[in-house]
Amino acid sequence: MIEEEFRDRQVLITGGAGFIGSNLAARLVGYGAVVTLIDNFVTECGGNLFNISGLKDHVHLNISDVRDETSLHYLLKGKDFVFNLAGQTSHLDSMVNPYRDLETNCLASLSILEACRKINPEVKIVYASTRQIYGKPDFLPVNEQHLLRPTDVNGINKMAGEWYHILYNNVYGIRACTLRLTNTYGPRMRVKDARQTFLGVWLRLVIEGKEFEVWGGDQLRDFTYVDDAVDAFLMAAVSENANGQIYNLGGESVVSLKDLAEILVAASGTGSFDIREFPSDRKAIDIGDYYANFDAIRAALGWAPKVDLFEGITRCLTYYQENLKHYV
Repeated sequence: MIEEEFRDRQVLITGGAGFIGSNLAARLVGYGAVVTLIDNFVTECGGNLFNISGLKDHVHLNISDVRDETSLHYLLKGKDFVFNLAGQTSHLDSMVNPYRDLETNCLASLSILEACRKINPEVKIVYASTRQIYGKPDFLPVNEQHLLRPTDVNGINKMAGEWYHILYNNVYGIRACTLRLTNTYGPRMRVKDARQTFLGVWLRLVIEGKEFEVWGGDQLRDFTYVDDAVDAFLMAAVSENANGQIYNLGGESVVSLKDLAEILVAASGTGSFDIREFPSDRKAIDIGDYYANFDAIRAALGWAPKVDLFEGITRCLTYYQENLKHYV
């Protein structure tokens, strides 16, 4: 059982009060791990104290910046696993302020890896990358052999962050692997704006009784429910076969954005949407259709998504109907 691999183990999660980090922390606490969270709670990122409100007596929270290698030396001592989830996720923000994105997604990863090299080279690291690094697909579904051709600064910096981890695995023997995430959604995600995912904005507007906009509508996407993503992080962490590897995650179905909007309205029993043209600033960095081939992680680790889209959206609606005030 995978939970046995984490009982009493020392785990560090960067970006631990964010969307995926807090869901991962909750799972690890349930498995009996000793969990430390790092988050700097930058306004534009996803850190939210409410995400970990039910865990505050079971985790150690350190409010600091992962670019600070001195504090990392202290925090990394004795850790068995590091889940590196800290980062800037907004594609548009990366184009407006590329230097901050560079620091958050490149310098931060280098600080973590250098601290591991000096203080704790036996640790295992799993890095959260993104499907955005592929850019506009040449073929579908996209596998890990696809050309990397990012369409924005965020994609370039996440690509660099990913390869820093693989380099340190290959050169220094620091066991590391990377997961390329695609449209992860679920409870605890950011919904007040589209910095994390447009689906969060749609959910909020439906709950508020407001019409939401669908840009384009024909684009095809797949979506990974957060519990499935957490499964992948945990499986990659305990597998020695994953060291030095890069894996796509994906969803159990492929839908157009228009169909996704209709699923959301059906799940909520109310709501309406309007199909609009893409705004020019978004259109310039849009990748068109995308859905992933995740055969590699399925073959290597046995991972596959379990939660279908309707069920996942229904769980999100239930969560935010109860907790929306903590996210707007």
